Amino acid sequence: MLIVGAKGFAKEVLEIIHTDFGIDHTDIFFFDNVSDDLPELLFNKFRIYTTFDQVKNHFQTHSNDFALGLGSPVLRAKLQEEFIKLGGNPVTVISKLASIGSFGTQIGAGSSIMQGALVSNNCSLGKANLIYFNSVVSHDAILGDYVELSPGAIILGRCKIGNYTSIGSNATILPDITLGNNVIIGAGAVVTKDIPDNSKAVGVPARII
Repeated sequence: MLIVGAKGFAKEVLEIIHTDFGIDHTDIFFFDNVSDDLPELLFNKFRIYTTFDQVKNHFQTHSNDFALGLGSPVLRAKLQEEFIKLGGNPVTVISKLASIGSFGTQIGAGSSIMQGALVSNNCSLGKANLIYFNSVVSHDAILGDYVELSPGAIILGRCKIGNYTSIGSNATILPDITLGNNVIIGAGAVVTKDIPDNSKAVGVPARII
C-alpha cells in the first residue's frame, strides 16, 4: 500500500493501514515530493518516494493500491487524480473504530474515515472525503467530493455539503442545511442557514465573513 503524503495525517492513516488492514511494514510505502526535511525511511521502516517516476514504477512492480495521507481538500483532489493517471487504485480507509450505517450508505473511492467517526444510514459521501476523529454524519446527509470534516464536526440530518468544503473542529451544521462548494466553516461554528458557494462562515450562529 502506498500512502500519499508522509507527514501529519499520513502518520494517522498509517495506523489504520498497518493495524486494521493488517499490512506488514515491508509492504507500506509513502510519497512526498515537496518536503525537504524527511528521512529516507519514515520511522526507520517505511521508504518514502519523492518522484512520480518512482510511483509509476511502484504501481508496475507492487500493488497499485494507494491511500490519501493529506488533509487539504484541494490537495486530496489533485493527488488522487494524478495517482489514478499513474495507474493507481484509490483505496477507502475506514478505521475499525468508526461506525458506518448498514443501510443505504455509500462512500466514494479514496475516502478516509477515522477513529471514532460515525456515518449513519442512508448517507452519500463523494470521492475522497475526510471524516476525521469523532465527527458525525447523520441520516440522509449528502456530501460532495473532497469534503473535509475536522475532529468533532457534526453534520445533522438531511444536510447537503458541496464539493471541496471544509468544516472546522466541533462545528455543527443543523438539519436540512445546504452548504455550497468551496465553503469553509470555522471551528466551533453553529450553522443555522444555508451558506452559498465560495464563502467562509464563523461564529454562533454562523455568519459569513
